[in-house]
Amino acid sequence: MRQGKLVRKTCKRYNAPWDAHALTFSCFRQKAFLSRDRTREYLAQAIAAAKQTHGFHVWAYVIMPEHVHLLLLPAAETYSISNILRSLKQPVGRKAIGYLRRENPAGLAVMATGQKHAPYRFWQDGGGYDRNIRSRDELVSMFEYIHLNPVRRGLVKSPDQWPWSSARAWRGLGEGLIPIDKDSYLRAAM
Repeated sequence: MRQGKLVRKTCKRYNAPWDAHALTFSCFRQKAFLSRDRTREYLAQAIAAAKQTHGFHVWAYVIMPEHVHLLLLPAAETYSISNILRSLKQPVGRKAIGYLRRENPAGLAVMATGQKHAPYRFWQDGGGYDRNIRSRDELVSMFEYIHLNPVRRGLVKSPDQWPWSSARAWRGLGEGLIPIDKDSYLRAAM
């Protein structure tokens, strides 16, 4: 608030052709809404659908209990990261809120916003964090950062122990929840 006026923080997105993007988006009030398999599956389904709709490559991801990191490359010269984020987040929020309405109405209290136009929220308001990746060094650094997230938090000792990450697939330990596009990443990282 500035002098009685609400100031909305804005995020500038750069839809630069052939830039990879490191996306981070968080659950409402940093609540651990992604700690259940059901909501992680909603996210995996949303990513698969958004990938079909918008055409992008998924290079790395980690689903933490209260936030998500995603490294992707739009496959077209013209795209909108804002539209991609909307396609990733909206279906998850709708499904999670719908599930609670049916199965656990009292559970909706943790998602209550106090706002008439949006009484419940799964995701933190706003678009989250978006960083364009323009160099090989930035790409490799972000790739490692994403996979080390659960290790830094003390949830596991090594990245491949966290089942909701692409680290397992990259280490040849089977496909994870979200298929990754290894070939295009390897071409970019070389």
